[in-house]
Amino acid sequence: MQQFSIPSPEILIPLFIWSLAWKGFALWRAARKEQKGWFVAILLINTFGILEIIYLLTIGKKSTQDQQVANRI
Repeated sequence: MQQFSIPSPEILIPLFIWSLAWKGFALWRAARKEQKGWFVAILLINTFGILEIIYLLTIGKKSTQDQQVANRI
């Protein structure tokens, strides 16, 4: 039977801070854009920042550009 060891704090603490920073920024942007589905997904799914980065670089960015175009019209 395999035994699992607990990762050291030197790994866990930076990983926690990294994840918390990305999650906070992504949740803030989803809330400002009233994207409830993304807000719930980001809040509940823990991917250590990967889902948050994808959201911020793709979906979150597209919505900003769409709003700027709509404001010009």
